[in-house]
Amino acid sequence: MSLLAVITLIGFEKVLTFLVMLSVLIVLHELGHFVLARRNGVRINEFAVGFGPKLASWTSQRSGTMYSLRILPIGGFCAMEGEDNRVSEAEQQREFRTQGTVSQSNFQAKSPWRRLGIILAGPFANFLLCYLILLTAALAFGVASDKAQPVVGMVSQGSPAAIAGIAPGDRIIAIDNVPITNGKSLVDTIHNALGKRLDLVYERNGIRTEVYIVPRRCPPQVGRKLGCIGFSPVPAYERVGVLQAVRESANGFVTIANETFGGLGLLVTQFSKYAPQIAGPIGMGEVAATVQDWGWGPYFSLAATISFALGLFNLLPIPALDGGRAAFIIAELIRGRPVDPEKEAMVHIAGFAALMALIMLVAFHDIARIINGQGVM
Repeated sequence: MSLLAVITLIGFEKVLTFLVMLSVLIVLHELGHFVLARRNGVRINEFAVGFGPKLASWTSQRSGTMYSLRILPIGGFCAMEGEDNRVSEAEQQREFRTQGTVSQSNFQAKSPWRRLGIILAGPFANFLLCYLILLTAALAFGVASDKAQPVVGMVSQGSPAAIAGIAPGDRIIAIDNVPITNGKSLVDTIHNALGKRLDLVYERNGIRTEVYIVPRRCPPQVGRKLGCIGFSPVPAYERVGVLQAVRESANGFVTIANETFGGLGLLVTQFSKYAPQIAGPIGMGEVAATVQDWGWGPYFSLAATISFALGLFNLLPIPALDGGRAAFIIAELIRGRPVDPEKEAMVHIAGFAALMALIMLVAFHDIARIINGQGVM
């Protein structure tokens, strides 16, 4: 299946919305580097939105920074003086030390602590943005309540719902010829039908489908004598005051952090089991397309989750990522001098190979799941 076919399957408008969201998260990540670099007197040669050939640009007479808009509106970059990205952090620092007198606006002229702060400002911006997205969503759309909508959220693999073909985003219309108008009636009807055959009608993209399904016993944490078919309904959102929005957003941030670190821990300890569940840009695009059907509240929550994951991913000690650059600066702080070239080369080779393997693995599973009609949730 070609990339064009995948885009067609997901929906062009939904893909475009996702790319805009992802681009904003990346640009604000770069803005974190930009702000702290400027605060520390580092010259910014260019701050770009997008990649590829320039569509338009403007150079500030005061700072000398060129602000550009490029043809591919996906992400962006912050080009600091002394950071050409052709060689590693340690190599650039060694070159700087052999050049003699260099402008103090050069990134490499700053102390290791200042350079480390500038590098880590990007991931920190993503963590801060995660909370601000949650807060904006809470103020604009409300917070998730204990109520639910008659809309399918997550579907468990191998469950009666999955076997019947029910997928995230489907709206339950009726059960046993009784219209379902709210999430409470949906949950109550299924919970009270343990072992009974249900005639269920759901709607997807304006098309209604009738299936027959038998609820199984719910997991112990739900209720031993209740029926479940293996999906979570999309929560309803309710308006709250400013103080409650601040508290709920903080709770949401902690939840996202715990789930992200927990997932990373499972990936490290049980790689073969959880690696196929990793979602890259293609998989995230498919998830985003589904969540868009649930409303802006859930979509903002997804954006916050991706922002946190983007910040955490950039902290990984892999060359070309902020974490890799920070690792060499930390090594310089400990040693009092940049890393030896031979050791640095070994780290780069191993790190680059691992990164390429991870990217290929994620892309393969993303496309395979879409081809097989499986969701990534």
